[in-house]
Amino acid sequence: MLNKNSASSQSLPRVHSFFNMIPSIMQDDLAVTILADRDNMFSIKSQRRRPTQSSSAARAANPPGVPLSQGEEAYTRLATDTIEELDWCLDQLETIQTHRSVSDMASLKFKRMLNKELSHFSESSRSGNQISEYICSTFLDKQQEFDLPSLRVDENPEVAAANAAANAASAASAAAAAASSNQQGGAGGGAAGGAGAGGRRSPRGPPMSQISGVKRPLSHTNSFTGERLPTFGVETPKENELGTLLGELDTWGIQIFNIGEFSVNRPLTCVAYTIFQSRELLTSLMIPPKTFLNFMTTLEDHYVKDNPFHNSLHAADVTQSTNVLLNTPALEGVFTPLEVGGALFAACIHDVDHPGLTNQFLVNSSSELALMYNDESVLENHHLAVAFKLLQNQGCDIFCNMQKKQRQTLRKMVIDIVLSTDMSKHMSLLADLKTMVETKKVAGSGVLLLDNYTDRIQVLENLVHCADLSNPTKPLPLYKRWVSLLMEEFFLQGDKERESGMDISPMCDRHNATIEKSQVGFIDYIVHPLWETWADLVHPDAQEILDTLEENRDYYQSMIPPSPPPSGVDENPQEDRIRFQVTLEESDQENLAELEEGDEYAADAASSTTTGTTATGVHIVGGAGAGGNKTGGNQNQPQHGGM
Repeated sequence: MLNKNSASSQSLPRVHSFFNMIPSIMQDDLAVTILADRDNMFSIKSQRRRPTQSSSAARAANPPGVPLSQGEEAYTRLATDTIEELDWCLDQLETIQTHRSVSDMASLKFKRMLNKELSHFSESSRSGNQISEYICSTFLDKQQEFDLPSLRVDENPEVAAANAAANAASAASAAAAAASSNQQGGAGGGAAGGAGAGGRRSPRGPPMSQISGVKRPLSHTNSFTGERLPTFGVETPKENELGTLLGELDTWGIQIFNIGEFSVNRPLTCVAYTIFQSRELLTSLMIPPKTFLNFMTTLEDHYVKDNPFHNSLHAADVTQSTNVLLNTPALEGVFTPLEVGGALFAACIHDVDHPGLTNQFLVNSSSELALMYNDESVLENHHLAVAFKLLQNQGCDIFCNMQKKQRQTLRKMVIDIVLSTDMSKHMSLLADLKTMVETKKVAGSGVLLLDNYTDRIQVLENLVHCADLSNPTKPLPLYKRWVSLLMEEFFLQGDKERESGMDISPMCDRHNATIEKSQVGFIDYIVHPLWETWADLVHPDAQEILDTLEENRDYYQSMIPPSPPPSGVDENPQEDRIRFQVTLEESDQENLAELEEGDEYAADAASSTTTGTTATGVHIVGGAGAGGNKTGGNQNQPQHGGM
């Protein structure tokens, strides 16, 4: 645990406190394992009534005049006491927010714990404050309030006036830049565009309902005229080398950068085509191979090649990682071909036409996309709109042979999965997954029955989310390369913000970034808790992935530069340090207050109920209609990388 009273820290200790407390939240704080869900509560009630009826029958069979033996009296007294205690427990449970989802309650608690951890972390140094601000603004789904200049006290009125004038000038400059960019348009979907202050749209501009970023069909790249399709979906002079790498698509940590090189910068097309073929999804989903290649090449053309990170190589990496996670033995036979195909399709499209800018930038600059989607999951909504629009291109509808009901089901799944890749939904996803695992464990059977859409899509959402956050779990050379590309994309956004007079987003200032420390904080607070929970779901299949993650964390910890020795007592500590503060909305505060009332009871109840529960994982079985999650060549493929 960081010492919040220290001015700086030479190294960042391993933060076990947060992600090690997450399993115990369910036992010692929230008692989610006790709350389970309302169905479990009704089940407990029905179980309670049976012993009561049995006791009545026993009393009828043994009138008061009939003496009982000492053993029978002790048993009857114990049974009566137990029933009374259960009655009291259920009464307490019914006074808690049983109308609310247990996952929502867990999510609120997770956010509060993360708030405390980041508050301590931010007080350790300036870099700690910057990293905390980045994590909170990116991975929490509420608009957070930070200690901006309005929260500082300027003793000098002239300084305060100058700051106010500077802020006003910056806002005007940002609005002007946004309006100018909006007029220019571009493939970025209006990423840096905006509606100027009070300005009207030009009558010659596209209507708001038009999906920006969709290019005209490119016949020279998305049509195959010959009878023979390329073996791996792309024409390349290095087909043999490419084939060797694609033969390892079931391996965690594949050399994805080499695939991009050997595929002539079409990694997404060849990876998706090979995976769909090996799983026989083209057959089971009745997808014509030529149509599939037409769509994939068109889709890949709509990934922005100039983005250092969010390009088609990242999409190929997430798709391949999703494929490996679907192969985990714990999920074998759980999902139907439609569900597997939907998850892989969602991974393919999840960042199409990404402008290389964050959702918050689009909102702050009043971009066309932010206006269209009301500031809510702006990029994710745009990725979905572009992808489904591309399906309407001639010769690109890969789902043309599906029945209407199948198509509607797949569309719903894809929308849910891609929207869950919005990083601000991270804590809710984590709480849902943890609640599911712990609830099913406490049921006693150790079997996770995914027998409804909500549970099944929840696992798939977390699976693709894990794949999207899998870079820190890959071999160190790959991880370092991805970090370099992501930071460059952040820096390019920071450059735009600096030029426009906007506040530079956390981790986006190339002149003031602490890459090594940011990766340690990113792993400790975000990546490790997620992967630890996933590993609990599929235990023990992900253990090697966790080991690699911790090794990579240790590497970046060792690379944190030593802090300079203190030069003396800081005369103005409040002016030099930006205080970090996260605020919850009023409704969240009320919910947390209600949770606190039941914490003392919940901790005791959880402690007694979860005694004997082991961490040996959960057996997962599919519900009705579950089918094999891999067919054909995948069935005999060895598992790699702990999966």
